[in-house]
Amino acid sequence: MTRLAAGVVLVTAQEPPLDADDPRAPAGEDVGMTATAFMSVSLDPPLVLVGLREGSRMDDLLAEQPMWAVSVLSESQRHIAGRFSMKGRISDRLLFEDIPYVRGEVTGAPLVGGALATLECSTEQRVTAGDHTLVVGRVLAARVPSAGGGPLAYFNGRYRQLG
Repeated sequence: MTRLAAGVVLVTAQEPPLDADDPRAPAGEDVGMTATAFMSVSLDPPLVLVGLREGSRMDDLLAEQPMWAVSVLSESQRHIAGRFSMKGRISDRLLFEDIPYVRGEVTGAPLVGGALATLECSTEQRVTAGDHTLVVGRVLAARVPSAGGGPLAYFNGRYRQLG
């Protein structure tokens, strides 16, 4: 499968507050994960699918948090993809620290500045498939914040640019 080129996205979500019943409780931590197993499923209704390693932090989070977002990374955002795909990485809070982002109006999840497109989603369905969970999300909001540059691709174990 390393011979199949894929686009690269950053999937993000915000953990629910520790005490959801207390409106003064601080918001939960932002979580992000680089993914190449991402695709459009349907235009009507607008659905997308992301594959998550079963038992990963993002898989566990999206099992309890139905609102999440996707930023389609541009070729100039290789450093973001690498940062959020590191094994044994530091806390997600520190990973987001120097990355420009805004909060999604619908989901509250981080949307990366300079991304080719951003999507805010709610989980419609979760399907176990081998060692992964396939999460189908309904697109609630879509934006094209940046018209410049090409997509970041992943091929043969490395991030690549088209052309």
